[in-house]
Amino acid sequence: MLILLCGFFAFLTSFIVPKKLTSTPPDYLARQERWADSLLATMTLEEKVGQLFMIATFSNRTQTYYQQIENNIADYHIGGLIFFQGGPYRQARLTNRYQQLSRIPMMIGIDAEWGLGMRLDSAIEFPKQITLGAIQDNSYVEKFGEEVGRQCKRLGIHINFAPSVDVNTNPKNPIINYRSFGESQYNVAEKGAMYIKGMKKYNVMGSAKHFPGHGDTDQDSHRTLPLVGQSIDRLNEVELYPFRRLITDSVASIMTAHLFVPALEPRANTPTSISRKIVTEIIKEKMGFQGLAVTDALNMRGITAGLQPGEPDFLAFLAGNDILLQTGNLPAAFNRIKTAVETGQIQLPDLDARVKKILKAKFWAGLNNYKPIEMAGLGNDLNSKKATDLKTELFEQAVTIIKNQDNILPFINLDTTTFASVAISADNNNDFQKTLSQYAPFRHFTIPFKPASDKDIAWVLEEAAKYKVVVVSVHDMNSRGDRNYGVSPATVVFINQLRQKTKVVVVGFGNPYGMKLYDGVPNLVCGYEDDPASQRVVPQILFGALPAKGKLPVSVSYEQKVDVGIQTERLGRVSFGTPGSVGMNAQKLEEIGQIVQQGISNRAFPGCQVLVARNGKVVYNKNFGTLRYEFYEPVNDQTLYDIASMTKVSATLQALMMLNERGAVDLNEKASTYLSEMRGTNKENMLVSDILMHQAGLVAFIPFWEKTKVGGSFKNNFYRFVKDSVSLQVADNLYITPAIKDSVWKWVLQSKLINVYDKLGGFRFMYSDLGLLILQKIVEQITNQPLDEFVEQNVYEPLGMSSTLYNPTTKFSKIIIAPTENDALFRGSQIQGTVHDPNAALLGGVAGHAGLFSNASDLVKLFQMNLQKGYYGGRQILFSGTVPHFSRNYTQRSHRGLGWDKPEVGDDKPVVAINASNNTFGHTGFTGTAVWVDPDRDLIFIFLSNRVYQSSANNKINTLKIRKRIHEVINAAIIQ
Repeated sequence: MLILLCGFFAFLTSFIVPKKLTSTPPDYLARQERWADSLLATMTLEEKVGQLFMIATFSNRTQTYYQQIENNIADYHIGGLIFFQGGPYRQARLTNRYQQLSRIPMMIGIDAEWGLGMRLDSAIEFPKQITLGAIQDNSYVEKFGEEVGRQCKRLGIHINFAPSVDVNTNPKNPIINYRSFGESQYNVAEKGAMYIKGMKKYNVMGSAKHFPGHGDTDQDSHRTLPLVGQSIDRLNEVELYPFRRLITDSVASIMTAHLFVPALEPRANTPTSISRKIVTEIIKEKMGFQGLAVTDALNMRGITAGLQPGEPDFLAFLAGNDILLQTGNLPAAFNRIKTAVETGQIQLPDLDARVKKILKAKFWAGLNNYKPIEMAGLGNDLNSKKATDLKTELFEQAVTIIKNQDNILPFINLDTTTFASVAISADNNNDFQKTLSQYAPFRHFTIPFKPASDKDIAWVLEEAAKYKVVVVSVHDMNSRGDRNYGVSPATVVFINQLRQKTKVVVVGFGNPYGMKLYDGVPNLVCGYEDDPASQRVVPQILFGALPAKGKLPVSVSYEQKVDVGIQTERLGRVSFGTPGSVGMNAQKLEEIGQIVQQGISNRAFPGCQVLVARNGKVVYNKNFGTLRYEFYEPVNDQTLYDIASMTKVSATLQALMMLNERGAVDLNEKASTYLSEMRGTNKENMLVSDILMHQAGLVAFIPFWEKTKVGGSFKNNFYRFVKDSVSLQVADNLYITPAIKDSVWKWVLQSKLINVYDKLGGFRFMYSDLGLLILQKIVEQITNQPLDEFVEQNVYEPLGMSSTLYNPTTKFSKIIIAPTENDALFRGSQIQGTVHDPNAALLGGVAGHAGLFSNASDLVKLFQMNLQKGYYGGRQILFSGTVPHFSRNYTQRSHRGLGWDKPEVGDDKPVVAINASNNTFGHTGFTGTAVWVDPDRDLIFIFLSNRVYQSSANNKINTLKIRKRIHEVINAAIIQ
């Protein structure tokens, strides 16, 4: 990492040096001085005058336009260019082209307050300054400045005319507004300093603007000359404070504004930018600023009105400005200043001093060793993963809960709350509503336009009011108070009507000043910008996956004052982050895709979902392949997989752990204590704990379905081929009488035990499905509820799991469910939407050992709860000691815990990483699934596939060791 070390006049007396150095090398100033003096000595008067000008240019124009810029560079010896609209590659090519024409390398500038995306397509737009103003940890503003500096450096930009350190005390300000960090001079100063500090790390100069402060105006200096009528005491206290702070921090430049400020310059209608009293006497002499004084654009009406072409530039120079930005008439301005030097109106030593200062700044920026911009990889470098991740982090820090009068934020009791959302002026596929659905079941209403009347959304009002909580998000807002911030009156009426009928949370994705429209709403959140990143962050804060940290940077109304912001804590719900944010190597994790593609290419499975979470954040969640071979049915986040034996730990074990901690089940008791029908059988003395550890002597599997067929035909006393009100579904167009449950239970009780013992005479380990049928029976006997109902009410609903269930076609369309086997032996059909396991199918799809369907995004909630010792979403679902107790190994007969599978020391299993920690626990499924939870590394890995499509004989997933290799990559990706 390179850092900037600075002295009193930082931008002239410092440069980038290795971090280990603690002072500027002694020869730096001498080299800087020699380079500037050597150039100055060779320069003609025309070249010296040209150095003063930084002209505007664009990269989205015609070749004729570009030729004119070249002519200006050659004819007027231009000192610098400021780029506006265009694209990164086009700008880079033009910069290289233009620099070749100039004997003295030109200073390249840009006005990129919220990053290059403010001006260029194909570049990142970071949050606006008013959003950054809500952030309480200013180190994030420094990170932002550093990233902007990095991108500027990569694009050959030497000065970014940012930040705006105007204190926006006037909500009606038409031009600063969201470009300000807010209304507190202290907040503005601190954040401005951190922004500039970050850019300095890449030797990119910043500019404090718009002196003496454009925040308390209601006019736009692009169109007129605004009046700032405050007293000198008020200006010193508020408007000038950030500039004093940044001068102390050695800001490289100050931009002088086109403002009339009588307290500083009494001459009528004299703009700041051409006032010698302000530029020279106040900024340079009284305030001690020794950097570059730069004018605001000299083609703005605030300066050009009433002056002849060239005159604004001449007057700006006389006032003390060093760089003349965006002249309105280059030939006239150049000749006016040149003539003034020749006639003695401007003294040559004064011109030389300004030019030398500019040359020193160019030396500091590295132009003494100019190199063309490298074109290769430019787009990827500018749009790096790190940059997009930072953008998300900035919104995470900024989002503000303004009001929570109903005390419902963050949402906790998901099982007793029904949710709806209404997105106004939003796209149908907006990220906000999609992310809400990651946390709880929602009924979504999307209104893709601005309602013009009550009738436009009356139907939504009626339907949404049926839900206990409605989240209303307002999109496509603007910063114009005179236009109601882009919010239609009908929208406000709708919100007020809805909150009379149910609890409402309003989220404004726009300018915080616009939040005053919702003053009466008891629950109010400001998302600041209608950006997908903000839309993804807000739901995480609403549900407590992320804490709320932001505070309002401005006063919105009497109810909503500056610095208002309700701080909340994380509730233990999974959030979404980046590998780097949890100490993982993102590049290493990309190897997962290569392993998966190998599996798909070898037809080990047609598609899959892979999820990685660490430290409570989902950092990798990708879908691969298709539901079937040869069909374009891409796997997506909503795809449901039959998770097979993962059901054992995802349903039955969860229920049993809950009953154990309630004292309803004693693991050291016999199962027959709870199931009287086991008494008198060969299973009478089986301990619950032995069943959990698969060492109770039960056989592995019995194909009970064979007892329901004869000669390949279905027995009529069991099966139906037309659905009725009581029959259980086995497959498409195949149903069975509910009495089959009694028959299967009888066959379980009658089953033989294994004849395999260990040295001590106990049964050896034998992985068995039958034990889970016994445990299911215990759960249902004690709770007097079917297993599926119990876990849904007591586990899944409190966790907000809406896609984990038995018999998924009762809720979801078959088209989102991954098919499994083409079962020729039992059901005689392609299985899709009903459970693959034949015994679970025989029982109507609900069994202790199989039958559950889910997706990775839903399952991570369950296993995060288990990883967090039963805590999730602000609730203790299980006692804190329960999961650690069950996930330990207590037997020498196997490696397993109580119900949980664990890594086997010294065994190279094809399903778990050899480098997994000893405390890892989880389970796999016959259909090609796996989950591994590592409490030592705070790590979760979920893999879901349908490897049994179309035949369960396909074992390539194991021969290729797909799950094991992915798990090893994940563990190897941990760097801290």
